[in-house]
Amino acid sequence: MKKSNRLTIFIFTAMVLGILLGYIINVIYAGPENEATVQKFAGNISILTDIFLRLIKMIIAPLVFSTLVVGVAKLGDIKAVGRIGGKTMLWFITATFISLFLGLILVNLLQPGSTLNLTIPDANASSGIATADMTLKGFFHHVFPDSVIDAMAHNEILQIVVFSIFFGVATAAIGDMGQIVIKFMDSVAHIMLKLTGYVMNFAPFAVFGAMAATIAEKGPGILLTYGKFIGQFYIGLSALWIVLIFAGFIVLGRRILSLLGLIKDPILLAFSTASSEAAYPRTMEGLEKFGCDQRIVSFVLPLGYSFNLDGSMMYMTFASLFIAQAYGMHLGFEQQISMLLVLMITSKGIAGVPRASLVVIAGTLSMFHIPEAGLLLLLGVDHFLDMGRSATNVIGNAMATAVVSKWENSLEEESKAA
Repeated sequence: MKKSNRLTIFIFTAMVLGILLGYIINVIYAGPENEATVQKFAGNISILTDIFLRLIKMIIAPLVFSTLVVGVAKLGDIKAVGRIGGKTMLWFITATFISLFLGLILVNLLQPGSTLNLTIPDANASSGIATADMTLKGFFHHVFPDSVIDAMAHNEILQIVVFSIFFGVATAAIGDMGQIVIKFMDSVAHIMLKLTGYVMNFAPFAVFGAMAATIAEKGPGILLTYGKFIGQFYIGLSALWIVLIFAGFIVLGRRILSLLGLIKDPILLAFSTASSEAAYPRTMEGLEKFGCDQRIVSFVLPLGYSFNLDGSMMYMTFASLFIAQAYGMHLGFEQQISMLLVLMITSKGIAGVPRASLVVIAGTLSMFHIPEAGLLLLLGVDHFLDMGRSATNVIGNAMATAVVSKWENSLEEESKAA
């Protein structure tokens, strides 16, 4: 059995065992008098997940920086960077619009919040989540780093990408003198990928801890309480998967099945840990095995983690209108389209922000006078929703990278890639 297949089985098994352990703890220590015990258990067992995610975050900044610098420098000139960047952003913007619009259509058809009939809360009620800086000035401050060291320390992927592009173009521009830097960065990238292999061996323990903590603390009933909303959101994600895979099929043909096979591990890892960052290194490996040009993978994939979070995009329109429906607030077609356009702009580059989707939604709700406290409806099940969002983000970014490689005629034939 291949090592990657073993890891898939281990992760899935760990997920099932984590759910079972969480359920047992939840049943044994039922009742308010045991609440502190359950919280202590959840806090302790989630240490496994925290360690894994911290190790992943440790890898992300140097991996993105080294691979992107090498990718941009090997592209050779600013024209190539501009050409590939233009094609990449065309795909990203189109995918973002489709994701947001599909979420808007489905939430209007399914009406998941219409049966709640909640009373509009006090105007001062808050969800406790800081809102995003929605101004144009705030957006550009978030894009351009004032210190690359600070950006790396906080895993601000978009800021790292901006610096890496400038650094890569400048390295290519100085000619032979830059070759030593390119070779060094190439070695760093390979070292980080090797390090990733070591870290991935800890993934099943992280998945086990995440599932056990969530089910023990919230109980399996949380899935039933919000079953309608969760189910309908996953129906929406399934529809988005179909659209993304069909778009990939139009460009890649039957090879789309091979791509899906190579990224099944990253998808499962992102789903079980509710972190698309955790799947980044394995997604990169899968795309290179598929035959994508290493330079394009190193350029497109990091950009995707800031500009192409398709699952998160769908969730933003779906969740915002769900909250409005829960309070019996009707938004007209013009208001909903305005919300879509606002989300298209404000959602870019916030991948490094904790609970990024909720942060952007909080800011959007206030703009449209929807009670921000409505986010409390989602906090209890956000982890389960984030699992689907993260897996969808992996698929969207993998599709984007493969399609751009094909458009650039840099995708190896299937026989050579194998």
